Amino acid sequence: MKKIFIKYLIDTMLFVDICSISVVGLLLAFVIPEGRTGWGSKYLLGLHRHDWGDIHLYLSILLLLLLVLHIWFSWTWIVQSSKKYFGDNWKNMLMCISGAWILVLAIAYIIKKF
Repeated sequence: MKKIFIKYLIDTMLFVDICSISVVGLLLAFVIPEGRTGWGSKYLLGLHRHDWGDIHLYLSILLLLLLVLHIWFSWTWIVQSSKKYFGDNWKNMLMCISGAWILVLAIAYIIKKF
């Protein structure tokens, strides 16, 4: 298979996976009740809330794997674009951008804590 077709398949699967994660997350947040409840069932389409949570987890793991493949197949473009925009400091900038997720997790942790 040609590389461009593989990239297309990976990107298509990423799109479907992100949409699926979003829908399941919205179901968990707004449709399927949590905790003890007397007014509604914790089942939707025959699956319990915990089953939906498991689906959400597995889709998220798939997302991470697809993102790794996406970055791997796009690595040449990433390096060339970084060199174009950041010049000689392109490696340092890629490291900063790559480490930004730590900052995002820290902020999310602090917000959730309060």
